[in-house]
Amino acid sequence: MKIGIYGGTFNPIHLGHMEAARFAMEFLELDRLHLIPTGIPPHKRMDANAPGAEQRLEMVRLAAEALGPDVQVDDLELRRKGRSYTLDTLRQLRDRYPKDQLYLLMGTDMFLTFHRWRDPEKIAGMCTLCAFGRSEKDSEELFSVQRAYLRENFGADVITITLPHIVDISSTRLREHLVAGEGRRYLDPAVYGFILREGLYGLERDLKALPLDELRCVALSMLRHKRVPHVLGTEQTAAELALRWGEDEETARRAALLHDCTKKLNGEQHRVIFRQYGVVLDGVERDEEKLYHAISGAAVAKHIFGVSDEIESAIRWHTTGKADMTTLEKIIYLADYIEPTRDFCDLTEMRAMAFRDLDRAMLLGLEMSIESLEKRGVAVNSYSVRARDYLKGKRHEEG
Repeated sequence: MKIGIYGGTFNPIHLGHMEAARFAMEFLELDRLHLIPTGIPPHKRMDANAPGAEQRLEMVRLAAEALGPDVQVDDLELRRKGRSYTLDTLRQLRDRYPKDQLYLLMGTDMFLTFHRWRDPEKIAGMCTLCAFGRSEKDSEELFSVQRAYLRENFGADVITITLPHIVDISSTRLREHLVAGEGRRYLDPAVYGFILREGLYGLERDLKALPLDELRCVALSMLRHKRVPHVLGTEQTAAELALRWGEDEETARRAALLHDCTKKLNGEQHRVIFRQYGVVLDGVERDEEKLYHAISGAAVAKHIFGVSDEIESAIRWHTTGKADMTTLEKIIYLADYIEPTRDFCDLTEMRAMAFRDLDRAMLLGLEMSIESLEKRGVAVNSYSVRARDYLKGKRHEEG
């Protein structure tokens, strides 16, 4: 197996890092890539106000998810005491993967100073060195001289890559841009959202007063990457339904963006939120952990992001529905159900119905959900039954 190793302080990890990683995987035909945040860098000091190790690790995790399933985040340098020397890292990985081929990825600056690293000959004997240019100023002339030097003096196996898509930014310069209120375009949206959420690099925001575009990034930072298309699809569908049914578009978007904000948490993490915000579950809710994310998500949206009562309620009932729902509650329930990436059943009729008759679309959705659960032998939530029966009774009265 061919395994790439890409380390750095990643303070923060940016699109330049991600593009280099993506292209190196393709060019070298790697089976796996390890992103390894440095614990204590041997060649420079971390600023006293720099993010903590766990914060840098989480930013790298968010970036890795965006890069795909063959990219893994390894915290071995953060767990290891002392300065993070590459040789020590390679020894650990060599013990872990004794039969695999290791590729050590590095930018131009690191490559051109490799001969000054600690034990460069030992490092060269354990892996293939792979350097990539980061800016237009990098030239083959510099690469060729260093390649020849490392091969002659250390017996190094060296590959150099010219990146076709250059994101010309360094973490140092990016931090300066962020302090100045710029630099967002150099970051993955989820990474930028995490920086906002944690107040890193001088970006101290009032989370209860975020503009919509920043709330979107923050919401994405709270999701597993595979859930991002669903949430963005729900946002767009909610906006379209809001325009159709006379609701405020931005309100619908905010509710949709936060509706799954605690989806990736486990049961105990949800219960911590319940205790923190004084959420009391009834008997039905207590026994169904699959409902927890709607309840904890509503609490987080209210207490951390300061949403209105109507948004809080729309998030709270987006999974089960309830009797006598508001228009916004129906919109979020339906948007979550019918957004474009949903393909668990044929939703053609329901998607069309949502723009013609909101109550009929709700009834159709509830009946489909209840029927599906009954066929699988799963207990049907009583709130869904009450919502269905309420709409049936309403239609009977109107009919």
